[in-house]
Amino acid sequence: MSDRVPVLKIGDILLVSIQVDLEDQMVLDLQDDLSQQIVATGARGVVIDISALEIVDSFVGRMLATTAAISRVLGAETVVVGMRPAVAMTLVELGLSLGGVRTALNLELGLSYLRRAQDTPPARP
Repeated sequence: MSDRVPVLKIGDILLVSIQVDLEDQMVLDLQDDLSQQIVATGARGVVIDISALEIVDSFVGRMLATTAAISRVLGAETVVVGMRPAVAMTLVELGLSLGGVRTALNLELGLSYLRRAQDTPPARP
């Protein structure tokens, strides 16, 4: 059995702080755990802190995009925070644009963005 990445609740925001290099099964477990927590808690936002990651591969890059898409379908916006310059360069070199994924320099800015977004009324169709 692999280790699991903890999902913490802060108000109506879930925080995922990735502190270890992710193995493929950990990524799949994280997506499952996070989607279940979004539904169980009614979270409206998700912050994924990757400040401890020194490198990423294409699988982890796709995981970030997929996780954000899953969260969005379940009604929670995702912000990835703490991306190191080397990680950003690697993602660009791999051709992974992380479309639809918001980013912020740090946890404080990511939480602030989500709180502002929640205070903004939705656009009318």
